[in-house]
Amino acid sequence: MKQLSKKDIVVIGFMLFALFFGAGNLIFPPFLGQEAGSHFWIAITGFVITGVGLPIIAIIAIASVKGGIQAISSRVHPLFGVIFTISLYLMIGPFMGIPRGANVAYEMGVVPFLSSPTSSSLTIFSIFFFILVYLLSLNPSKLVDRIGVILTPFLLGAIAFIGIGGLINLESSTLNEVSDKYAQSPFFTGFMEGYLTMDTIGALAFGIVIITAIKSKGVNDQTSIVQITAKAGIVAGIGLVTVYVVIGLIGVNMTSIQTFENGGQILTSAAQQFYGAPGVVLLGLTVGVACFTTCVGLVTACSQYFVTLWPRLSYKQTAFMLTIISGLIANIGLNEIISLSIPMLTVIYPLTIVLIVLTFLHKWFKGSPIVYITTLTSTGIISMYDGLKEAGLGKAVPLLQHLPLYSSGLGWWLPAVIGGLIGWTISTLIDAKR
Repeated sequence: MKQLSKKDIVVIGFMLFALFFGAGNLIFPPFLGQEAGSHFWIAITGFVITGVGLPIIAIIAIASVKGGIQAISSRVHPLFGVIFTISLYLMIGPFMGIPRGANVAYEMGVVPFLSSPTSSSLTIFSIFFFILVYLLSLNPSKLVDRIGVILTPFLLGAIAFIGIGGLINLESSTLNEVSDKYAQSPFFTGFMEGYLTMDTIGALAFGIVIITAIKSKGVNDQTSIVQITAKAGIVAGIGLVTVYVVIGLIGVNMTSIQTFENGGQILTSAAQQFYGAPGVVLLGLTVGVACFTTCVGLVTACSQYFVTLWPRLSYKQTAFMLTIISGLIANIGLNEIISLSIPMLTVIYPLTIVLIVLTFLHKWFKGSPIVYITTLTSTGIISMYDGLKEAGLGKAVPLLQHLPLYSSGLGWWLPAVIGGLIGWTISTLIDAKR
């Protein structure tokens, strides 16, 4: 079994870090810091578990199963596997993830320097942005070197520059007022905030990119791929945790100056205070690079998947079509994209988490399709209802209010457990009769 050098693993880990690290990852930790105050360390621990731990577990799960997320979801039913995987790739790719990344890059990297932003300025930015995304995604085999060696060091350096400036120039302050949700349950609230990064869903798409990168280094043994993926995940995880803690502390300490409406304002104000206009430029570049690398990774991952699904399409043709669709949708604006995406995320996120958990429990219940079907069905009933409610198409059902953690958006977990136990019981009885 061929193993990669430590340098190669670090480079792949850097690429994974850059693929995960979009603008949302920059915005949420500072705001958490402001809101959590003296409860920051408890809250950031919860955030790290779901914002870092769960995505890395997801990427390992994908590496451990040949065929990726479609092979995993096909354990429910082959048709479900195709529909679920296509839906997931479309959502985190051209329908939501990629256009959102371009819009955030525009809002934080360009708008601050425009006297009067217009729809035409967004269009012009989108054209140049997506041309660069397309060009960089043309050769997936070089993605490791381009992102892992070139862009990630810049991204880490810029964040370190802003973060160190904040830690040096701001007095440590964890005594500011704590918001109600963090005062009552700082760990669990931080845990829920980690979902907002959407990196767990992204991991299901990036898995194919990581596996392709590892195979391009001459590694084809499944066990070695899983081991290398896990090591690269640790490298990416260390980077993510470090960044989250640093910029989260900036959010805590900036409250000694004033409070802000979102994490973007916190970082912009910090950059302006520490370094003036050059600091704002640096922040804009940092956000732009973070969004850009994520968009490149998503175009690459989606293209690689759809080519396997429809071999008649070439990789370049698929990447071009995805880039065009993403660019068109990007021009409807950030708020509209987010509002349209919430119902879809509400439906697909619980199903994704349950599939990942079942992947690691697969051997325990002998891979019984019945367990997959009952668990995903019970989960899907709740998540589908929640999605319809978010879209304004569903009415309140009083009975569901009694589900544990339903008000926090986690009402699906108990039905998932019950569904799994029912499936396991049925499967066990059938095996006993045989």
